[in-house]
Amino acid sequence: MPYDPQKHHRRSIRIQGIDYSEPGAYYITIVTDNRAGILSTIRDGAIVLSLAGKAFFQIWQNLPRHYHHLALGDIVIMPNHIHAVLYLNPGNIQPEAAISEIIRALKSYSARRINSLRHTPGKSVWQRDYFERIIRDQEELDRIREYILTNPLQWELDQENPENL
Repeated sequence: MPYDPQKHHRRSIRIQGIDYSEPGAYYITIVTDNRAGILSTIRDGAIVLSLAGKAFFQIWQNLPRHYHHLALGDIVIMPNHIHAVLYLNPGNIQPEAAISEIIRALKSYSARRINSLRHTPGKSVWQRDYFERIIRDQEELDRIREYILTNPLQWELDQENPENL
């Protein structure tokens, strides 16, 4: 099907007028290209990271070294997607980058590392965009943290599990 700008345009999921470098907690989801299950496997509700998943996690852990205004929260690395919580400007540190810049760098660095491990230079690792949500209060944060922690237990029922397609 040829490109039709009336049908094939990208709509931003970002909230107009919101500064995504503001202090606060953010829930993010990043999905692999074509939902490929390259990051981990789930065995009896437990995550076993692949080499690609381990590479991603190492880069994730190093983000605060590059973005001093960033603190990492909970994360789950599922076979084909990642859920995580990020905190911007804890302790009122001057913002260095918005969420979009941090996620762009995370996806770029991890894709290069994963492609190096898999001997697939230049191959897409991630879907083009990502999902983020501003966490508005402690109750919402608690629900998200519970979801992240129990996500592997739900994998057998998950629509993103290729075995359920």
